Amino acid sequence: MTPDFSFERAALAQGYSRIAGVDEVGRGPLAGPVTAAAVVLDPAQIPDGLNDSKKLSKKARARLYDEILQVADVSIAHATVEEIDEHNILRASHIAMIRALDGLKTPADYALIDGNMIPHGLNLPSQTIVKGDSLSQSISAASIMAKICRDCVMLSLAQQHPGYGWETNMGYGSKKHMDALQKLGVTPHHRRSFKPVHNILYQE
Repeated sequence: MTPDFSFERAALAQGYSRIAGVDEVGRGPLAGPVTAAAVVLDPAQIPDGLNDSKKLSKKARARLYDEILQVADVSIAHATVEEIDEHNILRASHIAMIRALDGLKTPADYALIDGNMIPHGLNLPSQTIVKGDSLSQSISAASIMAKICRDCVMLSLAQQHPGYGWETNMGYGSKKHMDALQKLGVTPHHRRSFKPVHNILYQE
C-alpha cells in the first residue's frame, strides 16, 4: 500500500484550496525535541516515491527531502525537552504540529493530521488519519521532512555530547544510550519526565 492523493482530492472537492499534511517524529526518544512538519503539496508537482519515512532508505529520504523543498510549501517546528517535561509528550507533539502549521508561507485552510487526535487549540478544519504517513502523500511528505530535520538536530547534539550514540540512535533508548546514561549521567537534552531518565536522576 502506497500513499495517494485521495484525501487531498476529497478536501479540494469540498472547496478547500490549501491542504496541509502534518506529521511528527520523535515521541519515543529519551532525548531531544519532538519535531513536526506541515507540507502543502502542489497537485501538479507531486514527487515520485512518497511514503512513510520509516519505509524509505536514507538515500530515498534525502532525494525526496530536496524535491519536496523545491515544489511544496514546507514548515518545520519543534517542541523542546522543557515543553515535553512540562506538558507531556502527546501535548508537546501537538504544540509542534500547530507551530508547523503556523509557519507555512501561505496559511493552509485544511489539515490532514497523522494519528487519531486533532491537536488541542488547532483552529483549522481538519481530519485525522490513522497511519496517515502510509495513506496520504501530504502526510508522508511531512513525515520525511520532520524525520530528516530531527535527525540533523540529533547529529548536532551528538557532537556536543559524545558517548550517547545519538548520531545513530537519534535519542532512542538503545543499549549504548542506556549504558551512557548510567556512566555519563543525564544531559540538559534528556527528557526528565521519561521513566529511564527519571529513574537515573532519582535512584537511591
